[in-house]
Amino acid sequence: MNKTLRFMAVPTLALGALALSGSPAMAADQSYQSTLGQINGSSGSGTITVDVTGNQAHVVLNVSGMPATFMDAPYPHVQHIHGGAKGLCPDLSADKDGDQVISTTEGAPSYGGIVTTLSTSGDTSPAAGLDLKVGGQGAAYTVDRTFELNAETKAALEAGTAVVVVHGLDPATLSPAGQAAKSDLAPTLPLAATSPALCGTLKAGQMTMPVGGADTGIAHETGTDTGALALGGGLALVALAGGAYAVRRRSLNAA
Repeated sequence: MNKTLRFMAVPTLALGALALSGSPAMAADQSYQSTLGQINGSSGSGTITVDVTGNQAHVVLNVSGMPATFMDAPYPHVQHIHGGAKGLCPDLSADKDGDQVISTTEGAPSYGGIVTTLSTSGDTSPAAGLDLKVGGQGAAYTVDRTFELNAETKAALEAGTAVVVVHGLDPATLSPAGQAAKSDLAPTLPLAATSPALCGTLKAGQMTMPVGGADTGIAHETGTDTGALALGGGLALVALAGGAYAVRRRSLNAA
């Protein structure tokens, strides 16, 4: 009888171990999103998603309604992920010199310095932040690329302080003082060229986790914690096995 009881207890212990060990393995990486708001009288709009898998980030940035041309060429709009500050987009109180334009440096206390350049190709480091050749071109464009995530950007995303800023205004929409001013970042350019036009804080979205194994044809669920489901299912099986053990024990005792 003792051998039978010990054998019946094995499935209970095994199922419990399976549920607990399976839960961490099903953890997923994170996705971040933002709808970009207008700054400095911009008429543009934009959305961005940043899907993080390990040390890789896949970014899809869609921008439209921006100034189309600059000096008889497609307008080069540089854009970045900023971090290390408040994680906010600046309001009009950030305009300290009274020219009715929030410059990049005036906005920095709200959104911080550049941690990643959202370049259309090539270098994504902060050093490429003013490289017009890798900026988005014209009134509407998409940046869709994968790159290695640096530690500063990862920290800003996880802290909720990562802010996306798209630069480049139509000079004609600025105040006379703003039209006459030079860029605070590149004095050879007008203030409009480098000032923020769109801004949005990246917020963590629901994690997407697969249900079922690879190539099973089972649809993926969004926002479903399959680790918790596995644990819950395992505990349910443990309870069932424990019940079977109790019934078997009572039967043996009765015998």
